[in-house]
Amino acid sequence: MWVRSAAIRPVPSFAVLPREALELVEEWLGNNEKTTEQRLDEIHEALELKQPLLAERLGEAFAKCHDEVAEALGYFLGLTLYKAFEEAFDPFLGRVTADALTSVEEALTLDEQLRSADPADSVDSDDVIAMEQPHAVAYIHEHLDTALEMHADSADVDAVHAIYRTLLVELLALSYAVMAPSGVQAPSDEPDA
Repeated sequence: MWVRSAAIRPVPSFAVLPREALELVEEWLGNNEKTTEQRLDEIHEALELKQPLLAERLGEAFAKCHDEVAEALGYFLGLTLYKAFEEAFDPFLGRVTADALTSVEEALTLDEQLRSADPADSVDSDDVIAMEQPHAVAYIHEHLDTALEMHADSADVDAVHAIYRTLLVELLALSYAVMAPSGVQAPSDEPDA
């Protein structure tokens, strides 16, 4: 699908997160609440060690959230996404920098502004991201929909949306942090002449 204008950079094909990576992480987390909590704590420790700026940015977003449903959902999905990237792309997953996070946040904001200014544009920014990372965005949507359905009376939809946006930033930042495997040319940020 062709998108007329997008401020969001394309994700290289070698950095597209496979659905299997997310399913394997969820399977590893298990159905036992205590085991799941312990494993999420392990992922959180690894995230703080290997991606400290991303961990800090996620922590700040979750601290601003005053809704238990949104916070729990963000914590679970943020850690699951990170673990899936680590499992799928290690040793090619580089460290997310402060500049990279700021760049992704600015690109997403700009893209949202471009789309809101064009009434004929029926594609939202998250649709653009879904074209780039279809499995990850579908996975996030599945969990968001389930949580909102289960907690329809108590969830703060604005807080859930804020967490969703944070997860999109994390997803793009991790996507751009994947380095090209040997023999694969990374796309240039320079436009073709």
